[in-house]
Amino acid sequence: MTPRNPPLLGGCHPPKTPLAGNIQFMTEREAPSVDGLVIGILGGTGEQGRGLARRFALAGHPVIIGSRSHDRAHAVAREIGQNARGLANRDAAREAGIVIAAVPWEGHGELLSGLAPELAGKIVVDCANPLGFDHRGAYPLPVPEGSAAEQAAALLPNSRVVAAFHHVSAVLLLDPEVETIDLDVLVLGDDRYATDLVQALAARIPGVRGVYAGRLRNCGQIEALTANLVSINRRYKAHAGLRITDI
Repeated sequence: MTPRNPPLLGGCHPPKTPLAGNIQFMTEREAPSVDGLVIGILGGTGEQGRGLARRFALAGHPVIIGSRSHDRAHAVAREIGQNARGLANRDAAREAGIVIAAVPWEGHGELLSGLAPELAGKIVVDCANPLGFDHRGAYPLPVPEGSAAEQAAALLPNSRVVAAFHHVSAVLLLDPEVETIDLDVLVLGDDRYATDLVQALAARIPGVRGVYAGRLRNCGQIEALTANLVSINRRYKAHAGLRITDI
């Protein structure tokens, strides 16, 4: 059985004080504190990775931008500014307290399998969307394991994999004029402490809630739904996300 407050690697243990503010999505117990948590973002030089890095740095988190190129990672960290630094992916995975995999689907499996030793014991947040594009638009790609998150869990048996941040617009995350983002982040996973922590982390972005949405086996339709949002955004020239009602 997973302990309620298991330690994170990198010398980072779940803080004992609750996260400040009202967290409406957790009704059974207090949200774990994420204050001071060091966030590593693999693929942090892409739009999604840069956007998440920017928002978490603004929220006061130390952020490590990971990239295949140390120089590129360092350049993006310089753009983000305070609280951000750039490292090669392997070093970012090793030094972070929690890791977000914001890598393109094409390189998803190869990258994660190569970093399994560095990611052992850590919470790994997977936000890959296996999508294809043709003249008719976006469409979901089949994944043998069922979803990108389930592939990550298979490749990282010693990590706690959580799926989240699939439907957050990189355009909004990167826009300095957008102060709050009207969005729910669906969080899926098989480890209760890990999903609670990622929900609390999502709530550090102003306007965002983290909402538990089931176990990893339900990730396939969450990832595939991104194709529908791409179609909505193209038709209406928007940056649509999701809101869950009645909670």
